[in-house]
Amino acid sequence: MKKYDVYGIGNALVDTEYEVDDEFIAATKWQKGIMTLIEAEERLELIHLLEQEHEHQVIKLAGGGSAANTVVIVAQLGGSAFYSCKVADDDTGTFFLTDLTNAGVDTNLTNVREPGVTGECISMVTPDAERTMTTHLGITQDFSTSELSPTELKQSTYLYMEGYLVSSPSAFEAVLEAQAIARAAGTEISLTLSDPAMVENFKDKFEQIVSLGVDMLFCNEDEAKLWTGASARDQVISAIRSSFPKFAITCGKDGAIVCDGKETSLIPGIQTTPVDTTGAGDIFAGSFLFSLCRGKSFKESAALANSMASKLIANFGARLPTEIALASLKQP
Repeated sequence: MKKYDVYGIGNALVDTEYEVDDEFIAATKWQKGIMTLIEAEERLELIHLLEQEHEHQVIKLAGGGSAANTVVIVAQLGGSAFYSCKVADDDTGTFFLTDLTNAGVDTNLTNVREPGVTGECISMVTPDAERTMTTHLGITQDFSTSELSPTELKQSTYLYMEGYLVSSPSAFEAVLEAQAIARAAGTEISLTLSDPAMVENFKDKFEQIVSLGVDMLFCNEDEAKLWTGASARDQVISAIRSSFPKFAITCGKDGAIVCDGKETSLIPGIQTTPVDTTGAGDIFAGSFLFSLCRGKSFKESAALANSMASKLIANFGARLPTEIALASLKQP
């Protein structure tokens, strides 16, 4: 038996959330519902616009980053997880490290870190629960093979690779290295496409990763359509299945389409009133992998993942409180 259920690699970000209206989003240059990478100056301009000109207040500050959210839910549910990332020697970096440690996730981070600015994601949530995100990567832009922990990766059942990493040359190199280590160690390789904009702008990088072997794909339906170029759901499923032996495609309120390598199934979603969809795909993936590591089927794992995601989007924030996650796990 391996030491860790999931070894994740991704961008270390601290999430700062604001409640805004559609008019605010329309008045900015940001595309609603999409993650956009921004520079330090743009970050300062946006904060000024939010807090000074429109008097919006921060509703939540929390450790974040897509793959970090995924490994945290694994640990919350009672699994074991390791996370490789990069933060700076600043207060934000210390906050991120403390938050991850308190969640029960092992990490490559130490108290001796490089000077710089830790990454931040500003998430603007509209009344329809859509989130428009702007991300200043800071020092995580320099995530590299140096942040990998090969021994821990070899001792993991699954490698979970965050698609956002393909935007950085050094991080992309780390993805390929982690993939090679995992393959040699018999660690299952899973990949998330992360965001429609990443598929549109970096499909060649994703194709290179896939050509080297990916056992399990996570994506939402919009990302799947962009990846395949198909619009009809049955065509999308057929095209995804031709490239990935196993996959999980989240479809919002419709639930999720999963394939265990043999059977493809639609697992119905759970009725809920969405407040904030931030992190829903991350929580789905972590819950799903946790369940697989407990010997559950793809159908059972997707049912649990749908439940966890439905609980998440009924509240603000990209992570579930541990007590809610555990209570949901115990429900039949």
